Amino acid sequence: MRFRIPALLLLSLLLSPVLVAQEFNCQVSVIAPQVATAQPRVFQSLELAIKDFFQTRRFTNLNYTPAERIDINLLLTISSQPASDRFEGSLQVIYARPVYGTDYNTPILDLVDQNVQFNFLENAQVEFTPDRFINNLSSILGFYAYFILGTDADSFSPNGGSPYYTLAQQVVNLAQNTSESGWKAYEDQRNRYWLLDNQVQAVFRPYREMLYNYHRVGMDTMAEDAANTRRVIAAAIEKLKTVHQAKPASYNLQVFFNAKYNELVEIFKPADAAEKTKLFNTLQIIDPGHISQYQNMMRGS
Repeated sequence: MRFRIPALLLLSLLLSPVLVAQEFNCQVSVIAPQVATAQPRVFQSLELAIKDFFQTRRFTNLNYTPAERIDINLLLTISSQPASDRFEGSLQVIYARPVYGTDYNTPILDLVDQNVQFNFLENAQVEFTPDRFINNLSSILGFYAYFILGTDADSFSPNGGSPYYTLAQQVVNLAQNTSESGWKAYEDQRNRYWLLDNQVQAVFRPYREMLYNYHRVGMDTMAEDAANTRRVIAAAIEKLKTVHQAKPASYNLQVFFNAKYNELVEIFKPADAAEKTKLFNTLQIIDPGHISQYQNMMRGS
């Protein structure tokens, strides 16, 4: 369990891609169901290159024990191959964090990046440095590495992820002059640019505070006092109303609730009717896309 985090925030941070230590446990799958000419060896090589990117690279100057490493799952779906070394598709990114005193991992991020295009040659390594745009694949992977590190740190310490978001911002800035999509504000409201920009805006401060209260104050005490954990989580989610009012249907809240809705249902099924009703009334405003699941919570089913 990673309880070194307040000290973690000494920003003597990050940054050499030295092939030692790791912050991540990464599971990767690359599929190409619509590419008739797909060569399995290329995609196997791509899987290995992405896994190596996360598991043999040092993104911080912190020492993670094997038990402290961050669990992420990546599903890269190749939808087209315009050239032998050119690929286009989508990337699903799932991140979960361990809950203290249990063997349960609580999901925090579940997103699908629809703007993934890159060049890759079989058996190539994915080179990356945060102060230079080398290629689109390495920048996409580096961006999500820093964004996940930031979200993870936010869940252990109030606003603890700021140094990592600064590095993710550097990756975004360096990609502004590329022709690749997913990096620019005008392209889409659900891309890498807005995922990060929202996260660091002042209006999203309650969201980042919620990450800490939900997980460190709430989930990490679940084994000791489940009723208090529910109260903490419900209060944290209640404060997201201000975020929703300022930016309705924001990408970041959608990503969070895509990861959380099943967990919320299971946590609050045993709650009393008044507690569930208050939470339900909030969730139907800020996360209407999962209303049917929250109705199951109300029924206790």
